[in-house]
Amino acid sequence: MEEKTRPTKKQKELLEFIEKFIAEKGYSPSYREIMNGLSYNSVATVSLHINNLIKRGHLIKRDHSARSLELANPTHSASVSTNTVNPSEEKWLIKKIDHFFKQVEQASNAETAKIDELYVLVGTLRVFALDGAASGFLDRLNKIVSKPVDN
Repeated sequence: MEEKTRPTKKQKELLEFIEKFIAEKGYSPSYREIMNGLSYNSVATVSLHINNLIKRGHLIKRDHSARSLELANPTHSASVSTNTVNPSEEKWLIKKIDHFFKQVEQASNAETAKIDELYVLVGTLRVFALDGAASGFLDRLNKIVSKPVDN
């Protein structure tokens, strides 16, 4: 890694965009989101800037997967609440849990491990203070557990 140097104006703009995106969404932006957010012409331009910022020590790439960028020295402390979800996340979470429930409900014989996973998912809803959804899923879970086993 090269010695850390001050970012150029464009690089500073990119760092600020990434930092704001992470603060708002809780994960880093994709290269395409950066391209659109900063009106770049191509993903290659984004990649070039990102690689330069990594070399200069301003960005860290955790691994070789998407959305793995981190600021080396964020200017704002990330205040990510661990037990709140915004409405779009709530909708997504409930939809995913419903999908898991449907899979188990449609199976002829519910495995104990799958039922345990459903209990964990219902508990997760309670952690996020989504008690109404948790109660609804708990009713469904009780029906699954009390369903007679076919031999």
